[in-house]
Amino acid sequence: MGYSYYTKEGLDKLKAELEQMKSVERPKISQQIADARDKGDLSENAEYDAAKEAQGLLEMKISKLEDTIANARILDASKMDTSKVMVLSKVTIKNSKTGAEMTYQLVSESEADLKAGKISVNSPIGKGLVGKKKGEIAEIQTPSGKMAFEITNISLD
Repeated sequence: MGYSYYTKEGLDKLKAELEQMKSVERPKISQQIADARDKGDLSENAEYDAAKEAQGLLEMKISKLEDTIANARILDASKMDTSKVMVLSKVTIKNSKTGAEMTYQLVSESEADLKAGKISVNSPIGKGLVGKKKGEIAEIQTPSGKMAFEITNISLD
């Protein structure tokens, strides 16, 4: 499995989510199972089955998150190259057709938040921009057809 790259904030958020699952959700589900068990016959106990299923799903999520965190690497902005677009780059692009300018930061899938201007490096736009240099044109296939964007600036802040 390859590494996933995160900002420090992104990784801290994942760690907090894992802690919440382990310290709050896990005991809550264990309690639901215990309560359901106290009601007697387990063969016809829908609450017990539902709680056991929820427990299985939670354990899967916890395990997956632990793997993600174990394989996470924090990106060090000071060592990054701003000559070309990469994860964590802030990219200003100009729509060649309309002249509209937009600035996006490329982030990992789990940190993507369009409202905050953070797009995933795995999104069509993200993939189209990675590796490009300032002044280059990125042709990106979007649901509404192919669009061309000129990269007008690359920065890290």
